[in-house]
Amino acid sequence: MEQIRDIMRTMEYGPAPEAGEEVAAWLKARAAGIGHFIGGKFVAPGKERFATVNPATEAELARVAQGSEAEVDAAVKAARGAFAKWSKLPGHERARYLYAIARHIQKRERFFAVLESMDNGKPIRETRDIDIPLVARHFYHHAGWAEMVESEFEGFSPVGVCGQIIPWNFPLLMLAWKIAPALAAGNTVVLKPAEQTPLTAAAFAEICEEVGLPAGVVNIVHGDGRTGAAITAHEDIDKIAFTGSTEVGRIIREALAGSGKKLSLELGGKSPFIVFEDADLDGAAEGVVDAIWFNQGEVCCAGSRILVQEGVAERFYDKLRRRMETLRIGDPLDKGIDVGAVVSAEQLERISTLVKKGEEEGGTLWRAPGALPEKGYFFSPSFFTEVDPASTVCGVEIFGPVAVAMTFRTPAEAVELANNTRYGLAASIWSENINLALDAAAKVKAGVVWVNCTNMLDAGSGFGGYRESGFGREGAREGLYEYLVSDVEKALKPAKEQAVFTPRGAPEEERRFAGLGRIDRTAKNYVGGKQARPDGGYSYDVIGKGGAVIGQAPLGNRKDIRNAVEAAAKAGGWGGVTAHNRAQVLYYVGENLDARRGEFEALLSESTGQSAKAASAEFDAALKRVFYYAAQADKYDGAVHATKSRHVTLAMNEPWGVMGIVAPEEAPLAAFVSLVLPAIAMGNRVVAVPSTRHPLIAANLYQVFDTSDVPGGVVNIVSGEKDVLAKTLAEHDAVAAMWYFGGKEGSAMVERASCGNLKATWVSDGNARDWLDDRQARGREFLRRATQVKNIWVPYGE
Repeated sequence: MEQIRDIMRTMEYGPAPEAGEEVAAWLKARAAGIGHFIGGKFVAPGKERFATVNPATEAELARVAQGSEAEVDAAVKAARGAFAKWSKLPGHERARYLYAIARHIQKRERFFAVLESMDNGKPIRETRDIDIPLVARHFYHHAGWAEMVESEFEGFSPVGVCGQIIPWNFPLLMLAWKIAPALAAGNTVVLKPAEQTPLTAAAFAEICEEVGLPAGVVNIVHGDGRTGAAITAHEDIDKIAFTGSTEVGRIIREALAGSGKKLSLELGGKSPFIVFEDADLDGAAEGVVDAIWFNQGEVCCAGSRILVQEGVAERFYDKLRRRMETLRIGDPLDKGIDVGAVVSAEQLERISTLVKKGEEEGGTLWRAPGALPEKGYFFSPSFFTEVDPASTVCGVEIFGPVAVAMTFRTPAEAVELANNTRYGLAASIWSENINLALDAAAKVKAGVVWVNCTNMLDAGSGFGGYRESGFGREGAREGLYEYLVSDVEKALKPAKEQAVFTPRGAPEEERRFAGLGRIDRTAKNYVGGKQARPDGGYSYDVIGKGGAVIGQAPLGNRKDIRNAVEAAAKAGGWGGVTAHNRAQVLYYVGENLDARRGEFEALLSESTGQSAKAASAEFDAALKRVFYYAAQADKYDGAVHATKSRHVTLAMNEPWGVMGIVAPEEAPLAAFVSLVLPAIAMGNRVVAVPSTRHPLIAANLYQVFDTSDVPGGVVNIVSGEKDVLAKTLAEHDAVAAMWYFGGKEGSAMVERASCGNLKATWVSDGNARDWLDDRQARGREFLRRATQVKNIWVPYGE
């Protein structure tokens, strides 16, 4: 018999299996198959079913119904039928249901933890201590938002019926992330769990029954990608929320283009884990365990790219290798296990293929020693060294317990390497110098940044990414906006049809000049702070009141847009200017604009044919917008979120970077100013396409920018055929966000063309907006649309 003194010396653990009798009994009772949950009732599974398998044993757990278009349609009808009553309930009443759900989950915590481990393959220690408590936390947190939504989000209403599609890596937690805010805001939902891990969603549906949730508020339809596609395509769904791969997210974005549906995407990542030379190396090594070997590395925000300062790299790698030797891999229901099974044979094959590719490309692979279980889908915790930043394993999301490690010399190089990815979901920064850590946090392009910690998640803090990691946030105040819609926007009506305007020079016999009696001024594009002739060398006639030609405007093309985007990208310093200084520049714009009132009012009348009184009203509205956004520049604050752990979690409103803005045809001064000013007030740089019919207003406006200390490249103006230029902007990978105000077809085109880098879009869908009405054309909604929230977790106190 092994002696205690020997055990204390070797620290070898015996098995500590978790009891699974209750789950086994639950599965046995459902041996006939698990059906959908529609309209408050479980639907008997039809003929087509699929198996869900325990990844650690390869044993079949249950047979689950495959959702058809008919069943999706039934679920949507149930959700639509329940929406009217549920959305009208007082917030307190909705809160009571959410609170009850949270309590019932807590009462069945161990059952859910075991079921999740069996279905997903993750260690019971993680489901018991992390996943299920976080599920309850989300419902508690959003019960609070339900109580306050009417007062805290005044002027906003629930979106309607929400289609939600979740992945297999955190099955019940992803369900909570989606359903809790949707219900708190007053929406109803149709949710599709991942086909690999449907069991905890089915058990959650039973809780909905237990608490008496009104029928149709939550509907769960199981199935594969066909079911997800049916949900996405359904015409009576108002919003789609998707968590999954970037490739599928791009397909969904394209499918929804022009539909008018609201969309939020939480997609893939290749997150940097930065270790500076002054870091606590032991703490950072333990951080790697949580960053990439937690949940078998099947985490979208996993710290899969380890960047270590050169002077401590070998010491740090040695610590990682020694730490890998102590990791226990095996049965997920063993309470002493650190790493469980990956979710499926397909995922194991993908990981193995990518690792082989990494070795073929010259990387050195370090793997945890020890044999893996003979059955099940297991992969040893590993990390690569000697890899090139351009190698496959450095660029592709492996989604397994495999990291790549590289070195850097300076903080600037660390940030450059960290941002050398198409993703931007999360980052982890390790340094004992808080100034260094926060400086890097501000520069890393990621929606979540952890300082001296990693994979911290909480309902009180927003989660979501930049760039091809998607758009939208989940959790906290910013996450609730994803399930609300502005009452003003909801009330907008379709604009009157206008004849298509194609800029051109009229035939000589048709041309009639206004004869303004002044020296002709050739309007140009405005790029990088300078007037620039159009690349094609063409201009077009601008027709004013009475059909007279009042001037010519540059006919911009793709090259002009590319030049403007390049100039905007070079003006990145504007985002680092203090909000106070940006405000001063905007106030100066207002002063100089007011000094030229007579000129602008006359040009408005000449160009649009409106009366002097109407031109004066539009000028006044534009001037007020300039001063409003100058005032907001240093007052649109972030927040410190109250998270469950001891952290100062900073929710920082950050500019997108380069924005494309396409102004409407009407109100050429007021609309242009109403769109460009909030964007630059928040620190963005803009490439703007003005009204095609009335471009000379913008041509005069750039003279105001020139004389108001607006740095070159912050505002760029390219005139010409609106939708041609809009398409080029939407397709440009250096443009991070796109606003388009025009027709329905143009709106759909912009959303479709934005799929390349999955940029966030705001389009008018062909609806009319009164640009002189402050309720419709200014406000915090414009500022919110001009920013993305970065959540920075900084340890505080304990």
